[in-house]
Order: sequence, then structure tokens, then C-alpha cells
Amino acid sequence: MIEMEVVGVQEVLPTNTPVVLLRESEGRRLLPIFIGHPEATAIALALAGQETPRPMTHDLMAGVLEGFSIRLEQVVVSELRDRTFFAELHLRGPDGPQVVSARPSDAIALAVRMGTSVFAAEEVLDEAGYLPPEEQESVGTEEQVEEFREFLDQVNPEDFAGE
Repeated sequence: MIEMEVVGVQEVLPTNTPVVLLRESEGRRLLPIFIGHPEATAIALALAGQETPRPMTHDLMAGVLEGFSIRLEQVVVSELRDRTFFAELHLRGPDGPQVVSARPSDAIALAVRMGTSVFAAEEVLDEAGYLPPEEQESVGTEEQVEEFREFLDQVNPEDFAGE
């Protein structure tokens, strides 16, 4: 498994399809995952540290987990099958460890809220990862995201595996 950072959420033109962008913590590969608009909003709000007047679904889930003394240990983007990403929530509670299947968008939204690490299986990165050009190696995060946005403007969601 490879530890990932949640870089942000962007809409791909011309379809305005949201994509969450993950980047290797110790590398350069980027992993775009197309997601729904509600999940994109949930992730973007959590990354910005903004709280909503009433809890969103992912806030509710985080509260339930904490209320029952269940810790989200990690989120894993575990598989890519038939152009669909799969994820797992690795939980630990009073009854021990449990692994629960989840959509990557929901798992990432929950991880961002709970300050939990996100990982991706090496096979997923090999199949769906994107490596920026070599000349971009010293580029900072904002410039890297902008370069990736330009790349996304040139492709269709069907060119990548969907969620």
C-alpha cells in the first residue's frame, strides 16, 4: 500500500464532472478518481476546514463512529475493477478490527474529517495513476494541481476508470 495525500477536488470541463485528486506522499504519481457532486462538496468543505450549520452525512458517520468508540485507522483505495474504484474503511472498536467496504468518495470524505491516512494499493496506482512530466518535478503543489487541471480539460471521464 502507498500512502496518499488528498490534493483537492476539481471539476473536469466540459462535463463539470468532479474528480478527487490523490498524490503519493513519498512520490510523484497522481491518482484521479471521478466522484459525485455531493461527495465532492463534502471533501472540499472538509479540506477547507469549513463547518456546515447542520451535520452532513459524513459528519454524522464520524460522530457515530466516535460515539461508539470506533476509530477509523485508515482508508484504502483497494481495487479497480471494470473501471470502478473500491475502497475499504479499516476500523478498530471494542470488538477489535473490522474492514468495511465503501465507495472511495465516501471513504475519503470521512478520512478528511477524521484526520485519517488514505492509502492506495500499488496495483490501483499502476493501472490508474498519472505521472506528471519530468520537467515538473520541482513544481509546487498549486502549480502541479494547475498542470493536472489542464490535463483533465483535455480528456473525458471515460478515459479513466470511474467510481
